Amino acid sequence: MKGPIKIAIADMLISFMWVFCSSAFGLLTYFIATAAGVQTVPWASIVIITVVFFVFLSIFNIIGGFLGGASFDPASTTAFYAAGSGADTLISMALRFPAQAFGAVGGALAIMEAIPEQYKHMIEGPSVKVDTHTGAFAEGVLTFAITFIVLLIMLRGPQSEIFKTWFLSIVIVTLVTFGSAYTGPSMNPAFAFGWAYVHNQHDTWDHFYIYWICPFIGATLAGWVFRQFFSLPPVKVKKT
Repeated sequence: MKGPIKIAIADMLISFMWVFCSSAFGLLTYFIATAAGVQTVPWASIVIITVVFFVFLSIFNIIGGFLGGASFDPASTTAFYAAGSGADTLISMALRFPAQAFGAVGGALAIMEAIPEQYKHMIEGPSVKVDTHTGAFAEGVLTFAITFIVLLIMLRGPQSEIFKTWFLSIVIVTLVTFGSAYTGPSMNPAFAFGWAYVHNQHDTWDHFYIYWICPFIGATLAGWVFRQFFSLPPVKVKKT
C-alpha cells in the first residue's frame, strides 16, 4: 500500500468513479433489457444487473490495483482492518474515509449532471423506507453480511479472481434485492453520503445513524467474527 495521503487520494478518485458508474446500473440494466426485448421477463433484470456488477467490479478491481489498493467502501476497509488483514492503521483510515465520502459526493453530483433529464428519475441512491431504528438495524445486518462474505471470498475463497468477482456480484445483487424494502440498501457509507449530499440530507442524525454508525458496527463485527473462526492466509514473501 502507498502512504496514507496517497492512498486517500486514490480512494477519493476511485470512489468518484464508482458512484458515477454504479448509480447508473439500474438505467443500464433497463437499456440492455429493452434492447434484448426481455424487459417483461421477471428474472431477466436480475441476471442482467448481476452481469453488469461482475463486469464493473472486474474493471474496478484492476483500477484499484493500479492505484495501489484503492477502495471505494469504508465498510470493507473497516472489516479487513478488524479481521487483521491489510496494512491500514487508524490514522490511514481517518484519512481514507473522508476522502471516500468526498469522492462519492463528486460522483453523485457528476452523474446527475451527465444524465439527460428524462432518465434522472431512474438515477437515485439509497433511501429509508421504514422507521429509523428498523432501517438502522437492517443496514447494520446487511453490512455485516456483505463484509463477512467479502472476507470469506477474498481471503478463504477460490484462487481465481474471476470466480471471486462473480460470487461477489451474486451476493451483492441478492442483498441489494433483499434490502431494497428497508434502506435501499447502501452497505457503503461513502455511497450513501454522496447521495445524501445531493438530497441535502447528509448532515442529519438519521443519516449518520443508519448509514454510518450501524454499518461500521456491522463491518467491525464481521471482521472480528471472521478472525475468530478463520485463520488469515499466509503472507506471500517475494524472493529477491
